[in-house]
Amino acid sequence: MVLETTVLQSIWFFLWGLLWAVFFITDGFDLGVGTLLPFLGKSETDRRLMINAIGPLWDGNEVWLITAGGVTFAAFPAVYAVMFSSLYTPLLFILFALIFRGVSFEFRGKIESAGWKKFWDTCIFIGSAAPAVLFGVAFANIFKGLPFDDTGYHGNLISLLNPYGILGGVLFTLLFLEHGALWLAARTVGQLQNRAASTAAKIWPVLLCVIVAFLVASWFSTHLYANYLKTPVLFIVLALAVVALIGVRVFISQKQYFKAWFASAATIISATFFCIIGLYPNLFPSSMAPGFSLTAYNSSSSQLTLTIMLVVVAIIIPMVIAYQVWAYYLFKDKLTPKDLAYEESY
Repeated sequence: MVLETTVLQSIWFFLWGLLWAVFFITDGFDLGVGTLLPFLGKSETDRRLMINAIGPLWDGNEVWLITAGGVTFAAFPAVYAVMFSSLYTPLLFILFALIFRGVSFEFRGKIESAGWKKFWDTCIFIGSAAPAVLFGVAFANIFKGLPFDDTGYHGNLISLLNPYGILGGVLFTLLFLEHGALWLAARTVGQLQNRAASTAAKIWPVLLCVIVAFLVASWFSTHLYANYLKTPVLFIVLALAVVALIGVRVFISQKQYFKAWFASAATIISATFFCIIGLYPNLFPSSMAPGFSLTAYNSSSSQLTLTIMLVVVAIIIPMVIAYQVWAYYLFKDKLTPKDLAYEESY
């Protein structure tokens, strides 16, 4: 059966959104852990435990970033071209931050020197916090619309740091901090676990307030609610995000930290799809005039390309998911100081 072009374009729009959601869920918690490193890592043992809690998984998590970028390039090449020209500076900052973070994990243990380790720990912190903030700023500006037309992009890095963009950066950072603190609470024991659980409990009400502020700001600054007002049943996605967020708080109080982490993951994916559904069919809306906006319909590849890609994704993505599920299951046990004696530990 050959799918119509418009159907394929819509499928790839939501697959694009799903890939970003999976990236935020997986890499989000290790970005959160890295950002929390100087605050929860009270000793060298604590810091090593924190790094080892994400050590076997962080690089696999970033596969989803590459996949989301690759899908943007292959399925919506016009969006890829405009995105990487208009958001070139923040995307370059994200790239350098992720490079330094990856190098830091490997280099910090090469020399037994407090100064050496402190330098690389600082790189881990910056390399984790910066992408969290910048992804939030970038996506908030996409939701808001960017100033571009047929002659090109008319903004700069400063224009991206508008109140709504900054609020998006704060929201993403808090989501990732909550996600990372819950991961630490689920994977560690003793005082480190207690500090992580306490941090997750303290972040939760702040996160709730920022989410409410973002939803209110989105009403005035974006057109995300248009599709929901046309089809009110879609508000169930927002309801799912609310239920999942409440579940996070309930599970924290019950000290069921893995369940709280899964509830946090459900919050992230529901929140992402709330925005993706609100954005549809726009992929890269223009704030200058709707006619310049790049949509799933006017920026996609050919029907043949989308069809071939869909077949490939149907085969490859389940394999990647199966591998990651196995990896997460393999490293599900709690970390203790004894685990740091293994040669493969960080």
